Order: sequence, then C-alpha cells, then structure tokens
Amino acid sequence: MVQSAVEFLVPSTWEIEVAVAASAFLIASYWLFAYRVDGDDDDVGFDPSRNPDSGDAMFDKDKIGQLRGDTQTNAPYIIKVELLAAKNLIGANLNGTSDPYAIVNCGSEKRFSSMVPGSRNPMWGEEFNFPTDELPVKINVTIHDWDIIWKSTVLGSVTISVEREGQTGPVWHSLDSPSGQVCLNINAVKLPVNASRAITGYAGARRRVTLDQQGPTIVHLKPGPLQTIFDLLPDEVVEHSYSAALERSFLYHGRIYVSAWHICFHSNVFSKQMKVVVPLGDIDEIRRSQHAVINPAITIILRMGAGGHGVPPLGTPDGRVRYKFASFWNRNHTLKALQRRVNNYHAMLEVEKKERAESALRAHSSSKRGGGGKAQVKAPVDIAAVPVKSQAFIKEEVLVAIYNDVFPSTPEQFQNVLLADDSTYTNEYRSARKDKNLNIEPWHTAEEYDGQVREIKFRSICNSPMCPPDTAVTEWQHVVLSPDKKMLVFETVQQPHDVPFGSYFEVHCRWRLEVKEETSSVLDVRVGVHFKKWCLMQSKIKSGAIDEYKKEVEVMLEVALSHLKSHPSSSSRGDTDNNSNSSLPPIPENIS
Repeated sequence: MVQSAVEFLVPSTWEIEVAVAASAFLIASYWLFAYRVDGDDDDVGFDPSRNPDSGDAMFDKDKIGQLRGDTQTNAPYIIKVELLAAKNLIGANLNGTSDPYAIVNCGSEKRFSSMVPGSRNPMWGEEFNFPTDELPVKINVTIHDWDIIWKSTVLGSVTISVEREGQTGPVWHSLDSPSGQVCLNINAVKLPVNASRAITGYAGARRRVTLDQQGPTIVHLKPGPLQTIFDLLPDEVVEHSYSAALERSFLYHGRIYVSAWHICFHSNVFSKQMKVVVPLGDIDEIRRSQHAVINPAITIILRMGAGGHGVPPLGTPDGRVRYKFASFWNRNHTLKALQRRVNNYHAMLEVEKKERAESALRAHSSSKRGGGGKAQVKAPVDIAAVPVKSQAFIKEEVLVAIYNDVFPSTPEQFQNVLLADDSTYTNEYRSARKDKNLNIEPWHTAEEYDGQVREIKFRSICNSPMCPPDTAVTEWQHVVLSPDKKMLVFETVQQPHDVPFGSYFEVHCRWRLEVKEETSSVLDVRVGVHFKKWCLMQSKIKSGAIDEYKKEVEVMLEVALSHLKSHPSSSSRGDTDNNSNSSLPPIPENIS
C-alpha cells in the first residue's frame, strides 16, 4: 500500500522530461522577448513621412515646427529635465539585475522614461519638458523596476528643488535607498510674455481647459471609456477604436481609443492595468513596423521632450520615445486612420490659429475710438475709389436665410435713425428682450474693414435647459452704406461666454437692405453659426442658436418699426433730403 502511494506521488521520468522542456521553452521565450524590446523597427517598404492617402509628405518638417508653436500657454517657465543615467541601483530580479524605468514629476505633470532591461546602470539620455507658473518648483524622480505581471518595485527616488533660472549641468543625485544614484541635467527657462510654445505632456487637454475658463461646460451625456478609464474631459468622445496589443516584455492585448485630441490604449492582462494616453500634439511620427517578423505593427514616435504617458515607452537612439502596437485585424487600415487623425489635428490647430488672429483683429478694430464723438454713422466718401480689398467681417458660407420682406425704410434712414450713436433703438430692443448691463461703444472707422465698426456688451437670458440663467455676450457690429445710398449691409458677430462650449463658436448675422421704392427697401436677414473648433453637439448648438436668433429678429423688427414711426423726421439727419417729412408705410402685422 505504501509502495503504491509513493509511486503515485513521485513523478515518472516522462513527466519530468515534459516539465523540464516546458520550463526551458518558457524561459527561452521570455529571454527572447525581453531582449527584443529595444530592437530597431523595420520600416518594411514604407516611408513614415508619407501620407497614406496620397504621395505627399505626412509631416513636413518645417510645418511641424510651425504647428508646434501654435499651442498657447500662460506658464512663464519651461523646466527641461534631462534624464541621463543611473548607477548602482538595487537588483530587484532573481539574477541580481533590474529592469529600471523612471517617473518624473513636476507639479501635477507626470512623465515616464523608457525601460532598460537587465541593468543596474541604465543609460537613458531622454528629455522631459514641464510648464510651470512660478519658481521655485520641485522635481521628483522615482526609479521603478518593471515587472511583467506584478506591481512595479520602487528602487529609490529623489526630489530636487529648482530655485531660479539657469542650467545645473549634469549632477549625480543620491536616491533615498540603500544604493543608487541618478544623473540629471535641469534647465529652467523663462518664456517671453505672451509667448507660444509647444507644451509636452497633456498639451491638448491643458490648452483646452485654458480656453474654456470663460464659462462652465455642461455636457448631459453618459461618460464614455475616455472618462471612466482615462479620466479625460467630458467633451472628449471616442471617434474610432481598434483591437490591438502593446509591446512590452510580451504583448499586452487591449484596445486603442482615438479621439480628437488623444490616442489612448487600455489593457488588463493578469490584473495588470496598462493605460497609455498620448496627446496628438506630442506625436512626431506614426510609422509601419513589424513585431516578431510575422506580426504587422504600428510604432508611434513622440517628439523630443514629450516623455511617455501612463506606461514606460520604448527608447530610440536619438532620445525620442515610442510606443509599438501589434495584433491588429487590419494594420494598414488602422495606420491610415491614425495618420489621418493626426493630420486633422494639425489642420485644426492651423484653423484655430487663424481664428484667434481674426478674433483679435476684430476686437482690436472694435475697441478703437473714433475722433470727435460723431453722433451718427458716416459712410465712406467713395468706397469704389479705394482699391484696397477689405477683410470679410463674417463667414458668409455659414449663413442661412431666415427673413426676406419689404421694410418701410430706406438704407440711409435705417442707418441714421436706428444705428446712430445717439439713437436709443439698441437700448429699446435690448430692454424688450430683458437683456441687462448693456454697454455700447461709439462707431468708428477701421482700417481692416469698409464702413465702421463698434462693440457692445450685455447679459442675455438663456432659454436652453443646458445653459445657465443668463450669459455674458460680446457683439461686434459692422455697417457700410454704399456710395449711392441704395444699399446698406449691417453685420454682427456674437460671442457668448457662459454657455457650454461658448468659446468654440460664434453667431454670425448679416442684414442687407436694398432700395425698392422711394420709402421702402427689401430686407434680407441671414444668420449662421461658425465653429472655431470641433465640439460635441454641433448640430444642436447650430439649430438652437438659429432658432434663438429668429426670435431676436422678430423683437428687433418690431421695435425698429415702432422707433421709425416715432422718429419720422430723423431720416434727414445730417443731409438735406426732400423726403424728410414723408409718412411711413403702415406697420405690417406679420413680421416673420
């Protein structure tokens, strides 16, 4: 009986051979993958600078530098931390080595260095850029040992205080552990006032938060994976998602999520969470590569100074870091989609840059005061004689017609009675709409536009359930009367401040009056919403703004007709007109 039990418990020779062979296979596989991590990518017949849809270059190097300067920051300092090397680190592995990587913290910003396998004396040569508002600031560098399954082990950390501008040069800092030092080169650079710099890290999110400080962003949507997994802003939604695997010591299978500002990856293998959040502004190249020779892959290379986000990236000889993804259902389709998304992001930055310039120009023109305190709007003496082409005040391509009918006023009368500086018409119709805190600047000429411009500010009631009770609004107005006084164009641009996504769009409107008879004109009103950048619910915002402006036009016309009837003699102001005492046509009952 005892002998049978012993024979049952002791493994046979065949079982021992199978166990040894399986163990040897697992060790060899791990060794192979561990030492292939930092291998070079093979660009299999594919130029990473080419656009997937055409033969044009995906990223023109000169244009990249220009676009990188588009990101705005109010931070007066950039802290450049260069992680050079470490030595005498603790051996966390069974063979006495470690797989070290560093996490560099500056304020709320965090960057990951690449992982160096099997070394206690790693060499990195990687740079991390951090924006900061003031000095002194503390830099914390923590060295971890990468583990395939378990939580990473801390090998030591050090905190350095940056007190003033300047460069420290390479300095060895001792870690708060039994052994180990890290070599850092820190440079604090003060930026010029209102300078534009490309900020590394979560540049897109940081920039959008700055632009959105004008008012609250209320989004009545169920949080998606970008919010629940990566804790991104509520207005960021998944545009595309792909099944993929992140290459580390082995492939961590998960999913890639692509939004307007980020490429994100999430994996949960053996209960080890892997989260990567790459801002599109940090991407330098997206290239085709291979994993294990037969597995098509995609490599995302980040620009110098960006650092890794969420998971230690792979290193490159030139100091940039990269993430490699494999195991796609259709690698080429995913590659083209990612490259297209990055191209669209840079195109969006270019559009935003142009919009900021136009808004600044419009605000600057509207803030200039005309000399002499003129009591009425004066048309240019001879517009046709001026060969210079003026800039467009509004975006005509977004306008849709909302009103077209006969109006009992000439263009000149409309200008002199309703739009003059001493006219009470604007106050009357704003009061009829129950708007408050009205502030009207005087009309003045602007070099950039024909005619004259002015700026008005007020607080308007919001009727949408997504909006606060009222919102601050800035409206820029532009008026021009033709030399023969037979046509008048009155244009407005409204910028709401406290509504959701208020900084993302403007409401553009154009009133055009053309003489029909001696005392009447044809009035055409068009309105539209111009989106300065992409946002959620564009169609809802557009339809809501147009419907609201239709109601506003009804009030404006009703008050205008009443004001014209009460000021019939004002049509001759500033001009000897024989029709100054002519009676107005009857007020139409239906103005819509």
